[in-house]
Amino acid sequence: MTDEELLARAEAIAVRAYAPYSGFHVGCAVLTRSGAVVEGVNVENAVYPLGICAERAMFSRAIAEGFNPGDFTVAAITASPCGGCRQWLVEMKVERVVFRNGGRIVEMTVDELLPEQFDASDLS
Repeated sequence: MTDEELLARAEAIAVRAYAPYSGFHVGCAVLTRSGAVVEGVNVENAVYPLGICAERAMFSRAIAEGFNPGDFTVAAITASPCGGCRQWLVEMKVERVVFRNGGRIVEMTVDELLPEQFDASDLS
């Protein structure tokens, strides 16, 4: 599957987002090593911090479906991921991330996306 096809999947699922407060619909589609595609959308809540980003919704779904960190090759997102989701992309060991930003397609590794990332194993 090409990056464009994966981005098209993210854009198609974004219409299902629940975003009555911001009106900002985000979709995420990730390609797994097995060739499966898992999708997610942002889901807002009136209590603002309780909403969930599309990336976190997708990873929660993927884990529930039996996937594990390291099973993900590329994540396509309809917008630049927030800081918290960048950490999720790192922890889930996604190889590459593609997203739209200002009409252009950006491709980055997770190390480029989040330099100096947090690693709990560094705490020991």
